[in-house]
Amino acid sequence: MSKVLITGAAGFIGSQLAYKLWTDGDDLVLIDNFSYGSEDNLIFEKHDFRAEVIRMDIRDIDAINRLFEKEQFDYVYHIAAITPLPDCQTNPSEAVEVNVMGTVNILEAGRRYGAGKIIFASTSAVYENTEKFPSLEDEVVPPSLIYPNTKYTAECYCRAYADVYGMNITCMRFANVYGPHLDCLRTQPPVVGYLIREFYYDRKPILHSNGTQKRDFVYVEDLVDLCLRVRQGTGFDIVNVSINEVISINELTEVVAELMGKAHLKPDYTDSGNYWKKYPELYEGVYRISERALDHEVTKYTRLSNQHAWERYGWKPRTDLRTGIQNTIDFSVRVIRERDKKG
Repeated sequence: MSKVLITGAAGFIGSQLAYKLWTDGDDLVLIDNFSYGSEDNLIFEKHDFRAEVIRMDIRDIDAINRLFEKEQFDYVYHIAAITPLPDCQTNPSEAVEVNVMGTVNILEAGRRYGAGKIIFASTSAVYENTEKFPSLEDEVVPPSLIYPNTKYTAECYCRAYADVYGMNITCMRFANVYGPHLDCLRTQPPVVGYLIREFYYDRKPILHSNGTQKRDFVYVEDLVDLCLRVRQGTGFDIVNVSINEVISINELTEVVAELMGKAHLKPDYTDSGNYWKKYPELYEGVYRISERALDHEVTKYTRLSNQHAWERYGWKPRTDLRTGIQNTIDFSVRVIRERDKKG
C-alpha cells in the first residue's frame, strides 16, 4: 500500500484518480481549496470522499510543508491549478501564484521531505504555437497565452528539480479530457460539458468560428490508467496523454446530439472573438489583447502523439469516443437534474 497525495482532489480529474486509487487500496491524502473543485465530484457509488478532503491551498507553503513532513508520501499527483483560459488571462497574477508558485511549493516540500515521485498535470495547451503534428514532447514552441505559459513554466521548474536534486518527476500533458464528473455547469464549461448542457435544455449550442477546428480528446479513465503507469518511471519525463486522433467540433456536436436525441437542434455559429466578450477587462488598458491571439486559440488544431506513452509505459487508450461520450452524458444529465431539483 502506497501513501499518495492528490492536490485538486475535488476537481474532475483529481476525483476520478482518487476513486481509482482508493479501489486499488492506496492510502490517500486529498487536498483542495474548492475554488474550482466541487463536493459533488467526491460522491461515488461505492465511496464518499467529502469528509476526507482537507481544505488546503497549495500557496500556503507552511501548511504544505507540515503535510509533507507528517505523511512522507510515496507518490504525489499535483493536479490543482487554475485551468480556464479566460480566468488566467484576466487575472494573470493569481494564475502565476497558483499554477507556478503553487507547483514550486509542492516541489520544494517534496525535496525537503523525500516524496518518492511527483506527477505533475500539465496541458496540451503548451503546444498552442506548435505547427508540427502530431506534436511530440520535445518539440514545443513557447506558448503565448497566460494559462499555457504558467504550465510551461511549471514544467521547467519540474525539470530543474529533477536535474539538480535527482528527484523523480513526470509531467503529463493532457489533451482535452472528458468523462463522468466533467463540469457542465460553470460559465464557460469544456466543450463536451457545454454541448450536453445546451442539448439537455433544448437549446441550440453556439459554436465559435465555423466548427471545423479539430481537437484531440482523451477519456478520463484512460488518462487515469496512464497516471498509474507513469509511477514506474524514474528521473524526469514528459508524456502526452492523447488518443492521437482528432475530431472536429462539428462532428463532436453531431455525436452528442445524436446520443441525446437532439439531432434536430442544429448549432448556431458566431465569430471566434465572441468567446472572449464575456471578459471585458481583456479589452481595457493601454495595450489590449491581440485579436489574432484570441482567434488562434478558438480555431487552433491540436493533435498529440502518444508514441512515447506506448513505448515507455505500454499505454494505449481503450475507450472509443461514442462510449465515452455516452458515459459522460449519463452522468452529466443526472447532475443537471439534481441541481435543478435543488433550485
